[in-house]
Amino acid sequence: MKFCRFDDERYGVVEGDKVHDITSVVEKVLAGKKKQRWGDAMIAHLDEIRAAVGALSAYPSKAVADVTLLSPTANPSKLIAAPTNYHAHVAEMEARRPGQPPGKGIAGAGLFLKANSAMVGTGEGVHIRFLDKLTEHELEFMIVIGKECSQVSEAEALDYVAGYCLSLDMTVRGGEERSMRKSIDSYAVIGPWLVTKDEIADPNDVPFKLFVNGEMRHDAHTSDLIFNCQKLISLASDFYTLYPGDVIFTGAPAGVGPVKPGDVMTGECDKLGPLVVHCHAYKNPRG
Repeated sequence: MKFCRFDDERYGVVEGDKVHDITSVVEKVLAGKKKQRWGDAMIAHLDEIRAAVGALSAYPSKAVADVTLLSPTANPSKLIAAPTNYHAHVAEMEARRPGQPPGKGIAGAGLFLKANSAMVGTGEGVHIRFLDKLTEHELEFMIVIGKECSQVSEAEALDYVAGYCLSLDMTVRGGEERSMRKSIDSYAVIGPWLVTKDEIADPNDVPFKLFVNGEMRHDAHTSDLIFNCQKLISLASDFYTLYPGDVIFTGAPAGVGPVKPGDVMTGECDKLGPLVVHCHAYKNPRG
């Protein structure tokens, strides 16, 4: 199934070009459940919700094009990200630093965190700050955790997955720490919806592309990941307890490039659905 959140905190199942509003089912399943300290309640009870949905024709629907898609996970405890996890991306970034020592790579650097406040859905768009600096796109395959876990093995890792989606790890280049430059409001785009793990036979066998204003920037495949999905989950769980709704950005492929207000980023992935994100200029509330 393809689960989404849309408009004013509604829950839906996507079928073709329609969103079926299952908010009533989600509310019924979650009613009376013990409140979790960490994590997303809908993701935690996803199997129960799926079983209760039944025929989608029983629910009101809207065209996908007529709704604002929010992040499919509403309350992750953390956004986890993998740096330099494709060899070709490592090479392109090293080429920008001639004469400098090579970076640590994912084996040396490990993972990093993005602020939860950076999270948006595809329908909310990216709001670019610091127009005098370089802001770049990084389209990535994303893992959504479904069950609490800690220190899991690679062999067990996929047992704790709820599903997958696409994501944009937006980045402003500069000398600040990575987590600061990547945690700007709207710089963690998640969506367009959550595809449950039963629909993805092998997360390490998923092709995807990104176009900016029709120009192809990324042409990637998760088979090229340096640390594959199982290894990323296991590594993350060695350092953090993972909770339902937590997400893992698996790393940027080669082809990162600049975006500016007015640009449209379009992700293509047959297994995860189309991702369309508009870039806007950030409006400073201080004027």
